[in-house]
Amino acid sequence: MPSRNTLTLLFSGLIVVGFFVAGVLDILDYLIVKGLLFSAFAFLGFYLITIVLKDSEDAK
Repeated sequence: MPSRNTLTLLFSGLIVVGFFVAGVLDILDYLIVKGLLFSAFAFLGFYLITIVLKDSEDAK
C-alpha cells in the first residue's frame, strides 16, 4: 500500500501533466476539461487539509 506522501505526489503530478497536455493540445478552453482539472485540484486541496487535520489530532 503506498503511503500518503506517495499518493499526494502522484496525484499532483497527474494534475500538472493534465494541465500541460490540455494546454499543448489547446483544449484547455473547453468547459469540461477545466471542470475536470479544477475539481481534481480542489480534491487534492481537500485531501491535503484532511491529512493536516488528522496529523494535528494525532499529535495531541
